Amino acid sequence: MRTAKGDDCAAVLALWEACGLTRPWNDATADFTRAVEGTHSTILLDERDGRVVATVMVGDDGHRGWVYYLGVAPDQRGSGLGRTLMEAAEAWLHDRDAPKIQLMVRDDNEPAIGFYRALGYEVQPVVTIGKRLDI
Repeated sequence: MRTAKGDDCAAVLALWEACGLTRPWNDATADFTRAVEGTHSTILLDERDGRVVATVMVGDDGHRGWVYYLGVAPDQRGSGLGRTLMEAAEAWLHDRDAPKIQLMVRDDNEPAIGFYRALGYEVQPVVTIGKRLDI
């Protein structure tokens, strides 16, 4: 496992696409760039035979840690990479004294919710409220 660099962008975006993590209203390239160039965020990745097979974006907003874009290549699922990446994200945040880790999962994504529950995460009784600033 290693930290992504700028020249990993195409491979990471291809993985995110293959995992169904991107949405047309979110600029995944800009997300990648902000995370890699930021001082409070990073993207951790794993490779097999020179191919990016798993990623997780992790950041610290000064109050809590956040996880985005956890993706494991379809042919690598069930191998433990997702768990390993989440452990690495938790360690990254722990090293920065973040008191809590949070992430957002679409409410109809039962496999992802089950995955996180198996890792000890709990569905939180909150409503996410947002507003686009880039339009």
